[in-house]
Amino acid sequence: MGLLDQADWGVFKQKDTWQAFAIAVVMFGAISFAALSMFDSMDELFQSDAEPAPIPNIVYESLNRDVEAGFVNETGWFNLDDHRGSIIILDLMARDCSNCHLVQEHIEEEMEDWHATANASGKSLKIFAYGAWYDESVEYLNQSSGAYTVPLYPTGYGSVEAAVLEDGSTTDPVRLFTTGGTGQIPVVLILDEEGYIIAQQATGTPIDGWAKFDGVLETALTEDISETFDSRIGWEEPETSFTAVFVLGLILSILVYFSPCAFPVLPGFISYYLSLGAREDELIEQGKLKTRMPSSFNIGVLSGLGMWTFFGIIGIVALLMGEAFASSGIIHSIAIFIALLLIVLGSMMLLGITSHVMGFVQKLVDKYSTTEADETFTPRRNMYLYGIGYAAASIDCTAAAVLPFVIFLSTLGTTAIGFGVAGLMVGLLILMIAVTMLVGMGRQVMINFLRRATGHIKMIGSWMMIMAGVGLTIYLTNAEAVNALFS
Repeated sequence: MGLLDQADWGVFKQKDTWQAFAIAVVMFGAISFAALSMFDSMDELFQSDAEPAPIPNIVYESLNRDVEAGFVNETGWFNLDDHRGSIIILDLMARDCSNCHLVQEHIEEEMEDWHATANASGKSLKIFAYGAWYDESVEYLNQSSGAYTVPLYPTGYGSVEAAVLEDGSTTDPVRLFTTGGTGQIPVVLILDEEGYIIAQQATGTPIDGWAKFDGVLETALTEDISETFDSRIGWEEPETSFTAVFVLGLILSILVYFSPCAFPVLPGFISYYLSLGAREDELIEQGKLKTRMPSSFNIGVLSGLGMWTFFGIIGIVALLMGEAFASSGIIHSIAIFIALLLIVLGSMMLLGITSHVMGFVQKLVDKYSTTEADETFTPRRNMYLYGIGYAAASIDCTAAAVLPFVIFLSTLGTTAIGFGVAGLMVGLLILMIAVTMLVGMGRQVMINFLRRATGHIKMIGSWMMIMAGVGLTIYLTNAEAVNALFS
């Protein structure tokens, strides 16, 4: 049977479908607005409470164009200390960062007027771009292609040792100025004449339409430096850089665990294994069971470890893909592909089509699992293998969330992959143990409710996936339209 033969077109005649659509519209609107404003709120949440101080000197290689002449030393390198006394806009960007292009567009649209304002006030304004993804070479950063054009303002290529601290040690500027030190860009800073950060923006589509950022810059360009003292922002090298990434992994674990592709079969499967405890003496006497049946806690742990195995492999793949993605120049294209994938998978879920993306994993699980009919019954191994199969099955519904998460981690580096996948795995283990023990304690009422609600949840999720795919496609190709709508 082909995929289209599985489609239930009658779903569009059902009242529940359109009730789910209405709920999805409300939820998608709220979540979309929250997502577009998330960067500002995350900055406030993770902003350092250290006393404001001038940022350290930053030394990095320029693209060696005519536009950099006069701003670099004789070797073609930027030295930020050489420009103290000027108001500086420092743009932490990358070629394969779609949102960074929007920051660049805003700067390039306004820079002529900003320079005119500075000249009229007798002040000096300098704008520098800092290449913050170090897998992109100087040559790669210096090539316009697709949505990317080399910035019209002086641009250079950073490194993990570009920031020179007061004690002479070096560190990565990205750790100092991105949200929670995660390395998530874009980040654009305004520095006053003494080197203090007086404004910071972490998205190319701020919900206020750049009003706050531009307002602080206007004050800095036209007023005495004392007028921006209250705007100074503290910074410090974070001790734990990836707390936000770990939390994101925990949140994703909820989506993966309660995936409508896998969760409906979980309670029945666990109940079956727990019920075998009443027959363990019989199975032991028949020689099919060598030890006692595992408790509900142990079943949860074993299944959780199986899920760990699957997503641990995903993490290894992300680690191997990281450098390839960052240097390939196709991240923007991959993002558009994922947006379209959301539409396809959402439509398939709504029409009742099963994709079986990871069907080959289930075949391996079935091959090595045993039943009561076999000579030896291995419940512990079965539950571990079931965890692998459960994680693989959930991907059919959650691939559009897991894939962007994996790609996001792969561009942040090894530590980010470790924290992100760890958050996902810890969340899955906790949920598997909790649900298994609830079943073991006879809390079947809650489980039955979740099973009955799965159909409605699946419809709402399907509509939201379709809406997210359409919205993300528009955002990646025409972000100004999305920003205008939600601003």
